[in-house]
Amino acid sequence: MTSTEVMSRQRPGLALGVLAGALALDVSGLGVLNAALPSVGARFDLEDTALQWVMVAYAVTFAGFLLVGGRLADVLGRRRVFEFGVAVFTGAALVGAVAPDTWVLLGARAVQGIGAALSGPAALALLTEVFPAGPVRNRALSVYAAVGAASFSGGVLLGGVLTQFLGWRSVLWFSVVVGVTVLSATRAGLPGGEGRGGRLDLPGAVSGTISLILLVVGASTGGASAWASFCGAAVFLLLFVAREHRTADPVLPLGLFRVSSVRAASLAAFLQYMGSVGMLFFAPLYLQGMLKYSPFESGLALVPMSAGVFLTANFVTGRLLATYAPRTLMAVGLVLIGGGTALWMSTPHHGSYLLHVLPGLVISGIGQGLNFPSMTSAGLTGVEPERHAVAGAVNVVAQQIGASVGVAVMVLVAATSDDQLTGYHLAYLAAGIACALGAVVVAMTDRRAATA
Repeated sequence: MTSTEVMSRQRPGLALGVLAGALALDVSGLGVLNAALPSVGARFDLEDTALQWVMVAYAVTFAGFLLVGGRLADVLGRRRVFEFGVAVFTGAALVGAVAPDTWVLLGARAVQGIGAALSGPAALALLTEVFPAGPVRNRALSVYAAVGAASFSGGVLLGGVLTQFLGWRSVLWFSVVVGVTVLSATRAGLPGGEGRGGRLDLPGAVSGTISLILLVVGASTGGASAWASFCGAAVFLLLFVAREHRTADPVLPLGLFRVSSVRAASLAAFLQYMGSVGMLFFAPLYLQGMLKYSPFESGLALVPMSAGVFLTANFVTGRLLATYAPRTLMAVGLVLIGGGTALWMSTPHHGSYLLHVLPGLVISGIGQGLNFPSMTSAGLTGVEPERHAVAGAVNVVAQQIGASVGVAVMVLVAATSDDQLTGYHLAYLAAGIACALGAVVVAMTDRRAATA
C-alpha cells in the first residue's frame, strides 16, 4: 500500500497529533523534571552532582536503545513497537510518580528512556507512511520538528508550573495522563501493518548500549574510575563496530556515516543538545538558588526560549530551507546557540532578568529553531527511504549523547571552581566554544551527499 493510499484511509490530522504528542513526551521527558530539580534534591537530600542523574538516567537509556528501537520497528511492525514504547514510558512515569526513594526514581527514569527509544524511531517512520512525499510531507515534518524543538524548553516551563502548584510528583503524573491519551488515539490515527521480518542483532545492541553507558559514567565521575569507564567504553565500542561489520542484519548500518549530511546532522544534533540542555540544567539552579525565583517563576522565565524555538522552526526555517542548504542553517543555528549560552557568563549573583537572562534565552531559542528542522532534514538526505527510520534514530542518538555527556561534562567543568557562580560561567564558556567550533566544521562539510 502506498503512502497516499494509507493517508486516504487514515485521518492525517489525528495521525500528526498522535506522533507529535509522542515526540513531545519523549523530548520533554528529558527536561520536564528540570525545574523540579531543586525540589527533588531537597526531598532526597541530593547535591548537584547527584541531581544530574535524574536527567542523565533518562538520556542514557534513550540514546542507548534508540537503534534497537529502530530495528525492532522494522522487524515487528512500526505501530506495534510505537504503542509498546509509549506504554512502557507511561508505566515508568507512574512508578516515578510514587517513588519512595532516589533509586526507584532513577530506575523509573531509566525505563522511561527505554520506552521513548522504542516509540521515537517508529514515530518518524510512521510519519513518512502517513504523509506522501512532497509538500504535504514537508509541512508535516515542519510541524513535527517544531514540536520536537520546542518540547524540551516547554517541558521545563510545564515542570516549573506543576512543581510550584502541585509538587514535583505532579510532573510525572502529567506524563501518565498524556501517555494514556496518546495510546487511546493510536489505533484510530495510525496505520497498522506487519513488520518486514529479519532478526535483532542482540550482541550489537548490547555492546553499543554498554559502551554508551560507560561513556556517560566516565564523564560524570573523576579520577581512576573515570578512566576505567572510558577504557571500558572504548572496548565495547570496538566490539560493536566489529559486530556491525560482520552481521547481515546490523542494528546500525555503518555505511550511513559515509553520507556527509548524516555526519553533519549528527554533529549539529550533539552540539545543540549539549548547549541547550546544559544551559537549562543550570537555569533553575541559578534562577531559584541565586535569584530566589519560585519553581513557577523559573519555568515562566524560560518561555521566551520555548517561543523562539517554536516560532522559528515552524514559520521561518521551512521557508529558508527552500533557499539555503541545511548545513548553512545548521551552522548559523549553532553559532546562535553557542552565543546565547556564552551570554550567560554575564549573570551575577543578583542579576536582572531582562539584562542578564533574557538575551541569551532568545538568541539560543532562535538558534535551536534554525538547527532542529535543518538537522532533521539533513539526517535523511542522501539516505535510501528504507533506511530513514534508522537514520532518524542516529540523529536522535546524537541528541541524547549530547544531552547526557554534555550535561555531565558541563557539571565537571563547573566543579573545577570553588565559587559556584564562576563554575557556572566556565560551563557556559565551554559550551559556547564547542558550538562555535562545531559550526565551522558543519559549514565546511562537503556539499556533495555520498550514498550510503
